[in-house]
Amino acid sequence: DGATNPIVFGGRCAGGTRCGGCERACTFPEGEPRAMRACTERVEMLARRTAKLVALRRARLKDRKVAIVLFNFPPNAGAAGTAANLSVFASLFNLLHAMKREGYDLEPPATLDALKVAVLEGDARRWGTDANILARTPVNEHVRREPHLREIEKQWGPAPGRKDTDGRSLFVLGAQFGNVMIGLQPGFGYEGDPMRLLFEGSFAPTHAFSNFYNYLRADFGAHAVLHFGTHGAMEFMPGKQTGLSGECWSDRLIGDLPNFYLYCADNPSEGLIAKRRGAATLVSYLTPAIAKAGLYRGLTDLKDALTDWRTLAPETPVQRRDALAELIQAQAAALDLAEAEPIWTGADTAFVDALQEKLAELESALIPHGLHVLGEIPGREARRDLLTAIAEIERGAPPPPETIEALLDTAEAGDALALLPARQRETWAPVFQRLAATESGLRANREIEATLRALSGAFVPPVAGGDLVRNPDILPTGRNLHGFDPFRLPSAFAVKDGAAQAERLIARHVQDSGAAPETVALVLWGTDNLKTEGGPIAQALALIGARPRQDSFGRMAGAELIPLEELGRPRIDVLMTLSGIFRDLLPLQTRMLAEAAWLAASADEPAEMNAVRRHALAYCETNGVDLETAALRVFSNADGAYGANVNQLIDSGMWDDEDELADAYEKRKCYAFGRDGRPAKQDRLLGAMLGEVDLAYQNLDSIELGVTTIDHYFDTLGGIDRAVRRARGTHAPVYIGDQTAGEGKVRTLSEQVALETRTRILNPRWYEGMLRHGHEGVRNIEAHVTNTMGWSATTGQVQPWVYQKITETYVLDDAMRERLAALNPKASARLSERLLEAHERAYWKPDPETLEALRRAGEALEDRLEGVAPAAAASA
Repeated sequence: DGATNPIVFGGRCAGGTRCGGCERACTFPEGEPRAMRACTERVEMLARRTAKLVALRRARLKDRKVAIVLFNFPPNAGAAGTAANLSVFASLFNLLHAMKREGYDLEPPATLDALKVAVLEGDARRWGTDANILARTPVNEHVRREPHLREIEKQWGPAPGRKDTDGRSLFVLGAQFGNVMIGLQPGFGYEGDPMRLLFEGSFAPTHAFSNFYNYLRADFGAHAVLHFGTHGAMEFMPGKQTGLSGECWSDRLIGDLPNFYLYCADNPSEGLIAKRRGAATLVSYLTPAIAKAGLYRGLTDLKDALTDWRTLAPETPVQRRDALAELIQAQAAALDLAEAEPIWTGADTAFVDALQEKLAELESALIPHGLHVLGEIPGREARRDLLTAIAEIERGAPPPPETIEALLDTAEAGDALALLPARQRETWAPVFQRLAATESGLRANREIEATLRALSGAFVPPVAGGDLVRNPDILPTGRNLHGFDPFRLPSAFAVKDGAAQAERLIARHVQDSGAAPETVALVLWGTDNLKTEGGPIAQALALIGARPRQDSFGRMAGAELIPLEELGRPRIDVLMTLSGIFRDLLPLQTRMLAEAAWLAASADEPAEMNAVRRHALAYCETNGVDLETAALRVFSNADGAYGANVNQLIDSGMWDDEDELADAYEKRKCYAFGRDGRPAKQDRLLGAMLGEVDLAYQNLDSIELGVTTIDHYFDTLGGIDRAVRRARGTHAPVYIGDQTAGEGKVRTLSEQVALETRTRILNPRWYEGMLRHGHEGVRNIEAHVTNTMGWSATTGQVQPWVYQKITETYVLDDAMRERLAALNPKASARLSERLLEAHERAYWKPDPETLEALRRAGEALEDRLEGVAPAAAASA
């Protein structure tokens, strides 16, 4: 909810066991086996946190010390000071100068470039670090004050370990400006050996990571810490999912420090983890501006040719029609939008019509335009694009341009409605009310002011997080995010829409394969379910042929089956993989999904109408287990673990063949959740289920996120496909349900990657928007390339032309390569390394001239990174 500092400090206890923080087990007088008791350790932590908040509020501004934490993952990859959807250094620059004006004792750098130099450079090159070394903690000091030294040394060896150290001291990276320090959060620690996460029964942060937070408290003496953007590693450290104790690492690290966290408004699910596991008060920031992708270069020429085609008169000579069709085909083939042979003729209208639809989809696709800067209101053009997009999604067509201009002038719905014919006003009124609320909310940006209020220990008003296009109520930003009522998830609308999306998926598979699927592997995230009020959950239920069961108060209480005669088709078996965030935030829904699978498996129905029961009974017979076990279909990580680790392997490059990726997925995601909500390792059952999968599927619900934007998509959905391919011995299709506009559309993964490649990474409108943010923009471009290769590694469904066009755009273009290298040498070098790695792993085969040019360009980027020489031209 919207509260701060959530902490469980007592409850009913049976006695005789430790609750996690006390030195001894609780004991009770005779006859009091279930007494209400407080946990001494938790009460003390609650008291210390409260006292620190009081001290923060009372501290004079000129005496108040604030530690600002930037993220840096993966280390040594040009990622220092990056965050989801946020231009970190521009935002930090704005905040530091606002703090100076407010009365804090600091002298911030005069320019944005000076700020970047102070934090990222300094003595970084001398020591081979990602940023300036702000401080050094002697090893003996770290050993003396670290209360959990034995646990860290068991994991990482004797202090100081190997991370962020010269052997004599531990480094704290960053810079200090008066009473405000900016520090880079150290890496997780396993970057050099990601496979170790598959085999570790427990985990601990590195010496450097723990020392970093000790430094904030003991050496710098922070009154408060501000984690700067979505998101870091501290709240994901090992420990319980909720109700943390003194044995949980995230609780140990943050301790009693008042913790504030700038968080993207569209991500309440991960934000809630920061609240639960990091005792954070969230301050929301806006998502980036959105825009239509538009067309560029050869796509524009192709559109002109298609326009000529549409204007051909019926009596146009056959020779003219054939010549134009051949031209259109040649232009499309050059853009990898059509095959070059056989040659089209004027009679091949179906090919041209399909091409027109594809081009229209590319032109109208909505994309993020740059990154958000804290405290800045989007410009008029960006707001125009946003309001038009919302109206188009709501009504299926944009309103007259003059109505949008009126809204931008006054933010009054009535002024826009007055420009419409009277007969249209009633139907457009709800849309314009929403658009007016959105425009007013955008203008009321209070992100800087809200952050300063939070750092004064003042109240931060709460708001439910979500997607701006769907829910303008997230505006104005600068508020404390929370989620939805879990007893209302999925909502009635989500149940209806989820059923429609499930039928759309089935229809696409029938179209492609000629048959309905028997088993679907479905990825469920916390984020998309919170944004859509449980839409993907409803899809899973609909595929099984189930729906939520409600109690007498209208609250979700479990699942019930839809009768076969009402369902009208066979039940589909669904292998559900939950993200760690889903597991943490939605335990009621986890049990509901498990109950739905159990009800289907135990239903007395014909085998041909119930794949869940048929597969469960077969597993019982083969493996000698009970039906309760054979019916388990909800899988996730073990408690306290997150992700499939496939993304870490891809990022590190430390894997030899794709089966290692399948191993990572199966070892990390083999914990099955039953009707009681408790996980149990069921790797054999998971393996058997993977062998039955006919298709893998996940929803895409945010305009600002694509399957090539973040590595979480290929981490699980890609991981599933790789594991399915090994188990089946054959390929299974992978589908993406695009829920970002209209009624939704199901695409193959290959189609989705191609769409995002053309509308984003190859699109000057997208990459110029990114490059405006310099260092961070280049890192985002490189991440897209790495994530694209992640899909090749896990699914093999990235077309070779994607790598060719990326290479031509970013590496073989001398001017572009120089821009990237100047802005972020590490990320630009990684970009060229990824393209070469994709070739070496046989994901594309460039011609010898292109390959040689790519290698020379990569060497030039490496030279620049090492300070040898500027990036030299590489002629193709």
